Amino acid sequence: MDLSQDRKNGESEQTIVDSTNADKLSILVVSGRSGSGKTSVLNILEDLGYYSIDNLPLSLLPAAAKKLVNESGINRIALGVDIRTPRADLSNFAETHRTLKETYGKHAVRVVYVTAQEGTLVARFNATRRVHPLMSQDVDSDNARHVAFNLPAAIKKEAELLEPIEGRADIRIDTSTLNIHQLKDRLREHIGIDTQIVINLLSFGFKHGSPIDADFIFDVRILPNPHWNPELRASTGLDTAVADFFADYPEVAEMTDDLDRFLTRWLPEFLHNNRHTVTVAIGCTGGKHRSVFITDTLQRRLADVMPVGVKVLAKHREKNRW
Repeated sequence: MDLSQDRKNGESEQTIVDSTNADKLSILVVSGRSGSGKTSVLNILEDLGYYSIDNLPLSLLPAAAKKLVNESGINRIALGVDIRTPRADLSNFAETHRTLKETYGKHAVRVVYVTAQEGTLVARFNATRRVHPLMSQDVDSDNARHVAFNLPAAIKKEAELLEPIEGRADIRIDTSTLNIHQLKDRLREHIGIDTQIVINLLSFGFKHGSPIDADFIFDVRILPNPHWNPELRASTGLDTAVADFFADYPEVAEMTDDLDRFLTRWLPEFLHNNRHTVTVAIGCTGGKHRSVFITDTLQRRLADVMPVGVKVLAKHREKNRW
């Protein structure tokens, strides 16, 4: 889209984003039928790095996007809208959609519409015993009267009300036969994001408590402790003097090699198990020497051998105690 030309034509007075950010910008308007999995889609997008906001009135979309993009510098945004938004907003979706595209570029703004077969929706509502949003008292806009819908009628009416959004959908996903993992894969394919997993290698001290969020915990307290060497007590596992100390003890290298082989073999499997983070905790007594040295060594080794899509970070929980 030639934004400069649009501005000359007076078609949009919205703030135009910097062209250098246009390629990176992704604004997804996520909508769909109740019970089809819209909330699950927003949660998945959040896992994939999107800033997600659910149940946002359509009339507030341009202002929310401007706040997030122009003021906060957020380039991945997922805005969830559904039948709960005011009816006037739904009928004016075409204008809201046009405003977003003129402001941020037609390739930056996409509509994701989530749906499912009517029989599937009925079964899901019956299984969860949730009430469809239109089954409470509602307004029949044509006759200006209150009308109560049963479930099949509510599902049908909702499809009619969401037609302005569905008709402009760039991505349409039918979840009737998808489980949550398949939905994640389908969504990733549509928006062009590969799986990424972050491996957090965490050193800690057992005397300060074990980390409750670790997927693996390894105890290295059986190794020689530099703490008992007065010249090394103030040093940490990141210092050369401590590394030289450990070099005199082959069991330190052997344990490091064993952990390296185990993690190199098994951590990549998490790529195929719909995981986004794995925390490997390595503990010694105080979290200053042994665990720090091994954590730092493993981070360097694993960063070199992990497949594309795996990021390896080293964190030292007790650093503020050193």
